[in-house]
Amino acid sequence: MKRLFLASSIDQTAKDIVGKIGKNTKKLKAAFMTTAVEAVHSKDLTWFENNRQGLINAGFDLFDYTITGKKPEHIERDLGDCDVIHVNGGNVFYLLLQAQKSGFDNFIKNFVAKGGIYIGSSAGSIIASPNIGIARKRKHEDFVAKLKTFEGFGLVDFIVFPHWASDNYREDFFNERLKASYVTGNKIILLTDSQYVLVEDGMYKIVDI
Repeated sequence: MKRLFLASSIDQTAKDIVGKIGKNTKKLKAAFMTTAVEAVHSKDLTWFENNRQGLINAGFDLFDYTITGKKPEHIERDLGDCDVIHVNGGNVFYLLLQAQKSGFDNFIKNFVAKGGIYIGSSAGSIIASPNIGIARKRKHEDFVAKLKTFEGFGLVDFIVFPHWASDNYREDFFNERLKASYVTGNKIILLTDSQYVLVEDGMYKIVDI
């Protein structure tokens, strides 16, 4: 069964997601993917640590992992027996670039198709979509130029707009992302930090905490 949980801020939604998974999370092998934060040039990474701690508090026994510098055989060796992969937030264009280089973009499609649980937070939710072009910002241009394509993982047929109604992202939305949204041709779901999208097989719904 195809199962995804796509959130804006996993620290606010992890406990509810665990309830939907319906298993003892301590017995699940769970990866916490840190790749997207590698391109975030900020001294304040409180949100990043909060996301990790939120998953731990919800019951996950995590190990950190990056796909940067990896080859397909490394990813299969390291993540092939995982039950859960959480793709955390950060720079979604850098994340996609590393996914293309490492072959993670192909791995994750097979992982989900075989029943692996995908959890996304912010950039990790955007990249699950058919195309990430909607998230383009001026500060991403260095990575944009290196990408083969803006195609995301294609795990869902919609695009998540994370952090909707958050004052911290107001400028991003009104100056850049909303303008791009008119030309994507994809369904868009606006998610606040206290919401996530539950995807099970061909069905999906927005869950409010």
